[in-house]
Amino acid sequence: MRFLQRFLAVLSISLIAFGANAAPNNPQNGVDYRTLDKPQQAEPGKKVEVIEFFWYSCPHCFALEHELVAWVKKQGDNIVFKRVPVAFRDSMVPQQKLFYTLEAMGKFDELHQKLFNAIHVEKRRTDTDAEILDFVTKNGIDKAKFLEVYNSFGVQSKAKRATQLMQSFQVDGVPMLAVDGRYTTSPSIVGASLGNRPEPVLHQATFQVMDWLVGKAKQGK
Repeated sequence: MRFLQRFLAVLSISLIAFGANAAPNNPQNGVDYRTLDKPQQAEPGKKVEVIEFFWYSCPHCFALEHELVAWVKKQGDNIVFKRVPVAFRDSMVPQQKLFYTLEAMGKFDELHQKLFNAIHVEKRRTDTDAEILDFVTKNGIDKAKFLEVYNSFGVQSKAKRATQLMQSFQVDGVPMLAVDGRYTTSPSIVGASLGNRPEPVLHQATFQVMDWLVGKAKQGK
C-alpha cells in the first residue's frame, strides 16, 4: 500500500511537470487554436463569451467537466459561459432536447452532473426518448410535465439552433470550446501539436490556450 501511494505521488508530480513542459506558452493560430473564417455574433459588452460544444455521451466531455467548471469559476466576471449540446446525427437529438428541457424546468444544476455520472459511471444509456424519460422520472421529475416541455416548440427550436451553431462554428468533434465568436480550441486540437500526452496534460494545455484567447478577446473589447 505504501509503495502504491509513493508511486501515485511520483506519477502525479511527473504529470504536472510534464504538463508544464508540454503546455503551449505562446499559442499559435492553426496549431493550438483555430480562427473562424466567418466570425459569429458573440455576447455584447465587456465580458468575453465562451461556449462549450459537448455531448453527454462523450467520454472526453465527461473527463473535462470537473476541470472546466473550475476554470469557469476562476474566470469570474471576465466571461459569459454557455453550453451547446451537439447532434452530429439524428440519434443525438434526444439528448439535445433533454438539455434544453432541464434548463427550461430549472432542473439543469440539479441533474447535469447526475446525467454525466449515469452515463459514464453507472453505464446507463440515455439515448432514446424512453431511456431519457426513465432517467428523469427516477430523479423526481413529473412525467407529464417533462414531456410537455420536452416536446414543446421552444425546446425543438433551441435544439435546431444548437445544430446551426455547431455548423457555424465548424465543430468537428467534442468537447470544443469557442471564444468570442472567433476562436475555437479543444484538447484534441492542442494534442495534435503536443503529441501523445495523458488527458490531464491536454486539459491543462487547453486551459492555458483558453486563458490566452480570453485575454486576447478582452483586449479587443
